[in-house]
Amino acid sequence: MFGVAALLLAAVGLFAVMAASVRQRHREIGVRVALGATASDVRRLVLGEGLRLSALGAAIGLAITVGSAPALRSLLYDVQPLDPAAMLSAAVLLIGVSGLASYLPARRATSMDPIAALRAD
Repeated sequence: MFGVAALLLAAVGLFAVMAASVRQRHREIGVRVALGATASDVRRLVLGEGLRLSALGAAIGLAITVGSAPALRSLLYDVQPLDPAAMLSAAVLLIGVSGLASYLPARRATSMDPIAALRAD
């Protein structure tokens, strides 16, 4: 239950960060669309940023896990602290959920009207 709560918290946090980023960059995205960027280009831009953040977080988490494995060894019973299948599946799951959390702000960015974005401010 703790792992599911942590995954949900990470997904909500990344969604909030990406939604705020899209809101702050609405003028830039409007200029990109006005200059000819397609919806898939904008979606790729936003999704790429979200996936880069989650991949960086997964890499840092794996490094901390490897570093703290000797201390955890005495607390675990019948489980290896450096189980590669568990670590890889956790990282892949985190990146997958992060992709889903980044998709909604990316979709919102593609539906942005470039004229309204350029007139704002």
